[in-house]
Amino acid sequence: MNRLTTSWGAFPLTRCPADPRDPLRAWDAADEYLLNHLAETGTDLSGTVAVVGDRWGALATALAARHPGALVQISDSYLGRTATAENLARSGAAPDAVRMLTTQDPPPERIDVLLVRVPKSLALLEDQLHRLAPAVHAGTVVVGTGMVKEIHTSTLALFETILGPTRTSLAVKKARLIHTTVATDGVRDAKDAKGANPWPYRYELPADAPAGLAGRSVVNQAGVFCADRLDIGTRFFLKHLPTGLGRARVVDLGCGNGVVGLAVALAEPEAELLFTDESYQAVASAEENFRTHLGDGRTAEFAVGDGLADVAPGSVDLVLNNPPFHNHQATTDRTARRMFSDARRALRPGGELWVVGNRHLGYHVTLRRVFGNSELVASDPKFVVLRAVKRGG
Repeated sequence: MNRLTTSWGAFPLTRCPADPRDPLRAWDAADEYLLNHLAETGTDLSGTVAVVGDRWGALATALAARHPGALVQISDSYLGRTATAENLARSGAAPDAVRMLTTQDPPPERIDVLLVRVPKSLALLEDQLHRLAPAVHAGTVVVGTGMVKEIHTSTLALFETILGPTRTSLAVKKARLIHTTVATDGVRDAKDAKGANPWPYRYELPADAPAGLAGRSVVNQAGVFCADRLDIGTRFFLKHLPTGLGRARVVDLGCGNGVVGLAVALAEPEAELLFTDESYQAVASAEENFRTHLGDGRTAEFAVGDGLADVAPGSVDLVLNNPPFHNHQATTDRTARRMFSDARRALRPGGELWVVGNRHLGYHVTLRRVFGNSELVASDPKFVVLRAVKRGG
């Protein structure tokens, strides 16, 4: 566990799930820069303070120590929200110190200080600024923060177009601040915004899409992986999905917009589907796509959570997984390893985990460590589909 030291105190912070072997901290120089700026400038925090994209709760935890009038965190990440709650409790904050909202919840009606941790997804930033614009006013303090490599001309253009004139700070420890001036009260609403919010985005799958998906329309909420097209890894996976599943209980783990699980549901009318992801935007997309193509007559479960942590051991027949290999800006296989271990616990004896991934990631090695076996189902120059079977108890 590491401590974030600020003008308002030192706070022990961890990511979620906490792992003492994990070298990645729960904050970085961009969080420190923003907190130092607020303290040095004496920013008035007595009104409604909204913190958007606070990755592990570093900003919310430090700000809670200042007892602002109303502190709201808006996050798309289940793990980020869980880390925030744990870090707040560890710091001694009151249970109601921070009102925690997801990106699917209605935002506050009025915001006096808007703090934005720039996300990796430009689309998610665009969507959130559009959703929050009606709540800012001429007196709203708007400050964004991010590492230099995360802030691009396109990032600044979104702040400028949606909220108002924007400038950046000098870099400190490879981090920058974004300052935006809100020109008028009731800045934007759906009628007077400079360009309507393009999210969620709907598109048609290509005519050569496999697994019965050709020509079907799908919707993606902002921030969902590969939001405007069928990504090539998923396309390859769809060509090689298992068949003849009968009444199997199937999990689309890390479901994104749910096209893998949707393909199974269309091909296997008796299969029982569970779609799960740690992103609220992703699960909302998956559920809408399922309802659109299968209607109310077909049931499925949709869960935002920490992988398969809440799934009963030995209750699943098949897990389908396209694991992420980035955690914000960090490249890591930690998430994949946890997904594979959770899958083994959730599977019944004889149950199978099918994984698609880039060849260079070496998932076959990790699967052999977790399951004791790994079989190559299909490959091309870039991707592999692997199968691991749970043997024994």
